[in-house]
Amino acid sequence: MAVAGLSNKIRKQAKKRGEMYGFLFVHASGDQLRQITALVDQGVVRPVAGKMSGFGQAPQAMQSLPHGDARGKASHHRRLLIPPRPRRAARTAPAQNKQGEATMSTNATPNEPVITSYANAPARTITAGGVTYAYRELGPKGGIPVVFFVHLAATLDNWDPRIIDPIAKGRHVIAFDNRGVGASTGQVPDSVEAMADDAYAFISALGFDKIDIFSFSLGGFVAQALVVKHPELVRKLVLTGTGPKGGKDIDKVVATTYWDTLRATLTRSDPKEFLFFNRDPVGKAAARAFVNRLKERTVDRDAKIKVKAFQTQLRAITKWGRSTPDDLSKLTHPTLIANGDNDRMVPSNLSEDLHRRIKDSELIIYPGSGHGGIFQYYEEFAPVAVEFLAR
Repeated sequence: MAVAGLSNKIRKQAKKRGEMYGFLFVHASGDQLRQITALVDQGVVRPVAGKMSGFGQAPQAMQSLPHGDARGKASHHRRLLIPPRPRRAARTAPAQNKQGEATMSTNATPNEPVITSYANAPARTITAGGVTYAYRELGPKGGIPVVFFVHLAATLDNWDPRIIDPIAKGRHVIAFDNRGVGASTGQVPDSVEAMADDAYAFISALGFDKIDIFSFSLGGFVAQALVVKHPELVRKLVLTGTGPKGGKDIDKVVATTYWDTLRATLTRSDPKEFLFFNRDPVGKAAARAFVNRLKERTVDRDAKIKVKAFQTQLRAITKWGRSTPDDLSKLTHPTLIANGDNDRMVPSNLSEDLHRRIKDSELIIYPGSGHGGIFQYYEEFAPVAVEFLAR
């Protein structure tokens, strides 16, 4: 009873701080030390470094709790207070693809220090179904990972670190190149649905049975196709700068993309400065800052997308825009939708359309911004995304 009482007190103190704590009971004889050591080595638990308090010193231990140092000792059992480890998604080792071929990460290293900067995220590869997928991962491992689905013509080098880094402080983050993009092998599929199948193969090869998704633009199309086909795989959705299948004027993105690419070429600019941002002083400044942030990673950068792959993606987008809409009313996943109020690539009203179609979804529209509204307003948006994914 005394142990239960102390446990409840500690949980109440932790709740006030917005934290959760787990407990381990270890026999004083040391019989379980081998098991505990194995759990620590696997990263399942991480003991808190701090002083040891006798069970009779519960009040003093409670005072140490705000500093994360509280521990207790009772009778013939030792009680260790440890930080929470989110539920680890089930993994298979090795995973298998549909053909029964074993898959293996080629360069993952166990017991690496936690990296929370996308500029320093290690590059990895994994093979599934004859395709070798390039990906980067960062943040603390364990629990449900946040998988990032990237935009048209983009590779691993096109994610804004001001969006990824805040999320990676508390979550396992994975960004990847779909088939035929960047350093991933194979040919780009000519449909969004096939891209979703590739994403599913990649996620399955890593061994995850539950993920959160952060998506942008074309990545949002792929994310929708994936969750429609595999609703059990996804816990939460973040859909930014995107729209529903069959959305009005999505098929016009090809003309807009070619026109803005020409404008960028004539001014020796990055096409994203025209495609993602308004061409007013505020938009131009935000565009330059965004493009410069993409250059923060200086080593081990990704391969650029090939022209043929880019053209195939555009055909897939056109097909998506002209297809019969999916019934998104069936989705029960918590969903956050965001965009700028002047998106020329995927019209802003399509974000509102998504909001109407997906029950209980949340919508944010940033004023005075375009397709890259979340990048222009990263200081406001990143904390919102972090809070949404942490619920």
